[in-house]
Amino acid sequence: MKLSRVVEASSAVTATRSRKKKTEELGALLGDASVDEIPTVVAWLSGVIPQGRLGVGWRSLVALELPPATDPTLTVAGVDDLLTRLSTATGPGSVARRRALLDELFGSATESEQDLLRRLMTGELRQGALAGVMVDAIASASGQPLDLVRRAHMLTGSLAETASLAVHGGTQALSDVGLRVGRAVAPMLATPADSLADAVTSLGPDLVVDFKLDGARIQVHRRGDEVSVFTRTLRDITDAVPDLVAVIRELPCETVILDGETLTLDADGRPRPFQDTMSRFGSAGDLGDDPAGVLRPFFFDCLHLDGVDLIDRPLRDRLAALTSVAPGLRIPSVTDPSVAQAQQHFDAALAAGHEGVMVKSLAGPYAAGRRGKGWQKVKPVHTLDLVVLAAEWGSGRRTGFLSNLHLGARDPDGGPPVMVGKTFKGLTDALLQWQTDEFGRHETHRDSYTVYLRPELVVEIELDGVQRSSRYPGGVALRFARVVRYRPDKTAAEADTIDAIRAKLP
Repeated sequence: MKLSRVVEASSAVTATRSRKKKTEELGALLGDASVDEIPTVVAWLSGVIPQGRLGVGWRSLVALELPPATDPTLTVAGVDDLLTRLSTATGPGSVARRRALLDELFGSATESEQDLLRRLMTGELRQGALAGVMVDAIASASGQPLDLVRRAHMLTGSLAETASLAVHGGTQALSDVGLRVGRAVAPMLATPADSLADAVTSLGPDLVVDFKLDGARIQVHRRGDEVSVFTRTLRDITDAVPDLVAVIRELPCETVILDGETLTLDADGRPRPFQDTMSRFGSAGDLGDDPAGVLRPFFFDCLHLDGVDLIDRPLRDRLAALTSVAPGLRIPSVTDPSVAQAQQHFDAALAAGHEGVMVKSLAGPYAAGRRGKGWQKVKPVHTLDLVVLAAEWGSGRRTGFLSNLHLGARDPDGGPPVMVGKTFKGLTDALLQWQTDEFGRHETHRDSYTVYLRPELVVEIELDGVQRSSRYPGGVALRFARVVRYRPDKTAAEADTIDAIRAKLP
C-alpha cells in the first residue's frame, strides 16, 4: 500500500465529525491494506509510532525544508522500515545518519505526505481516529464481533496487536485474549464531574472518594520476583524505577496487578513538582544519595491477585483484595461519605498539595481503556488571562483556519510578553472563524505555519495547573490549557504576569 492512500484516509477522517463516516473511512483503508500492513496503519492513524522514540526533536522536523516530491512513491512498508532505521541510529555519527534518513524520507514525500509524517513524528496527528473509532474499524474490516474486538483491545492495551489478532487469528484468537500478568492493560479513565456534590449524589450512596494525587499513573505487575511497571500510556519503565520494584517485591503474594499513582515527596510529606516525578521515568534508575528522588507508590485498584482475575468484579471486591495485600499503600479515601464528608476529604486533598478527588461507584467493574461515569474526577478550576502571541494554521477539519494559539504572560518589568504555552483546546467553530478574520488586523509577520501577532489580544485560559519547563522562555508550562473566551474588556497590560504564574508552581 502506498503512503498516499493513508494520507487520503487521514484527510477524510479529519474532515468529518461523524463517527460513522470516520469508521467507514478507516474500515475501507484497512480493507485495502495487506494483513502485514494493518498493524502499522492502525498505529499511525492512532497517532502512534510502533518504533517508539525516534531520537528526532520537534525543531529538527520543523527545520526541514526539502522540496516535496511530485509523485507519491512511498509505501507503508518502506516508511516503516526507514523509521526502524531511524530509531536504531545510535552512537558516534548517529546525528548525521538521522539527518540523512530524514532527508531521504521527506525528500521522497509529496507535500501532503510530508505534512502527515511531520505531525505523526511530533505527536500532533490529531484527527479523531481515537481508540473507540479504530476499534470499530478493525471489527468492520476483519468481520469480527465488535464486543470481542473491544475486549481484546482493552486487555492487550494495543490497537495494533488487536488488529493483528482480528485479521490473522479471527474469533478464536480474540476469544483467547485474557488478563495476563506482565502485559499492561489499558487503564480505566474518569469523567470530569460538574461538581463534587453532583458526583456524590449521582454515584451514591455506595461509593468511595479517593485523593487524586498530583503524581503519575502507574500499573504494576508481579509474578514471583519478576516485576513490571507501566505508565498510563503502557510504556514499560521498570528499569528506571528500582525503588518501586523493591516495594512490590515485598508484598505478601505470588502474582498481582495493581493500578495507582507514584510521586516523589518532600521532607514534609508533600508532593514534589509533577515534572520531578516524570523525570525519573526517563532516568537510568540510579537514585544516588538523594532521598528526594525516591518514588512512593499509592494504589487505588487491584485487577488480579494470586491467580484470580478481578477485572470484572465490582470495585468493592477489588478494594478488599487491595487492602489484603497492600494496606499501607492505599490512596487516602473515605467510603460512603455524605456530601459534607466528601467536601472535607476534598479540602484535605488540596491542603496536602494534591489535585482533588476521585469519586467512584463501589458496584462497577474495571472498564479498561474506557472513560465512564463510574469514576468521576473533581478538581478546582484555575484560569489565567494571557496574551495571544501567534497562531498556527490548522489541519484536517481546521484547514484554512488559524488554530493553535501561542500564549504569553505579561512581563511585570515592562518587557515583551513571556511565552508559557500553546493550546488549540476549547476552540469552537465560531471562535476559529473569528480568530482567522481578526488576527490579520494584528499581524506582524508570518511563515508557512504560523501568523505572529502584536501583543494586543487577551484570552481567558482554563488549566489544571502549572509546572516547570525548559521548553518555554518563562521556565513554566501550562497543564491541559483550554480556551474559555476572549477578553475584549482587558488590554495586554491587564494580563496575568509571569510572576503570578510562577507563584502557582507546586
